[in-house]
Amino acid sequence: MADENPSGDKPTEALSQADTDAQEGASLEGSDEQAVKAEVAITSPETKKPKKGGVKALFRHFSIYLLLFVFVVVIAVIVVAISYLRGHTKPTGQISSQTLPQSSVSQLASSDVTVGDVKQTLNVQSNAVFAGQVLIRKDLEVAGKLQVGGDLSLTGVTVSGSSIFDTAQINKNLTVAGDTALQGQLSIQKGITVNGSGTFSGVLSAPQLSVNTLQLNGDLLLTHHISAGGATPARTNGSALGGGGTTSVSGSDTAGSITINTGGSPVAGCFVTVTFTTKFNTTPHVVVTPVEAAAAGIAYYVTRTTTGFTVCTATSPPAGQAFGYDYIVLD
Repeated sequence: MADENPSGDKPTEALSQADTDAQEGASLEGSDEQAVKAEVAITSPETKKPKKGGVKALFRHFSIYLLLFVFVVVIAVIVVAISYLRGHTKPTGQISSQTLPQSSVSQLASSDVTVGDVKQTLNVQSNAVFAGQVLIRKDLEVAGKLQVGGDLSLTGVTVSGSSIFDTAQINKNLTVAGDTALQGQLSIQKGITVNGSGTFSGVLSAPQLSVNTLQLNGDLLLTHHISAGGATPARTNGSALGGGGTTSVSGSDTAGSITINTGGSPVAGCFVTVTFTTKFNTTPHVVVTPVEAAAAGIAYYVTRTTTGFTVCTATSPPAGQAFGYDYIVLD
């Protein structure tokens, strides 16, 4: 029996051996696949890794273009704003100028022609000589000096700044609203009327000075005579003249002379009463001086009021005697 199945277990062993070989082949194949995958994993990172600089470079280019776009937009906004402001700015009174061509100059020389309009400016670079009259219908503005060789006739002149005149003749009235400073001499051939105060730092020379009221804050120095003018005051004879006596008065309210002629049987009392032409505000000071010896021997005295004064005697004067008195009246 043993000889009959000497190889009875060989098929089973062959199958086991075949299974073992298959398992080893599978494991080898698995190891080979893992080796291949590992190799692929080792060699493939460079191919799967994203390229450097792709997105960043695109972002850089995009940023530059964006900045350029923003810059262009800002420039455009500034230009539009300047144009808008210039278009809505009020004119400053400047008139646009335009050069006059030679053809227009020739037309002006040969005929009467209108050149341009009121909004344009005639700009003449060279000197201009007008042989005839020049009529300017509106304002004349002179940026430099104005020199006039002949007479200048003006209906009215308004000067806002300083002016220098060598000789100025005014045939009619001169009205000055502000202060006036005269460094040289002032010669007035006719009268001068000053409604307000007048202040003179230097000497005031006048052949005749007529004022209603003269107020002197300092001393009054007179190098010539004082003439007291005015109307002659009225007089009234008194009882001390006697029968047929007369009086006369010459002079003014300020100063004058009284002449007395006594008549028959004069008595003590008043010779004459002098009445002022103009009443004084207060009772004035009256100074009476006897003229010659005949008047000095009389015991005279004076009474005074705001309207006049009276010359009297305390004793009976001589009859048929002529004598006189001078008087000065000060307020």
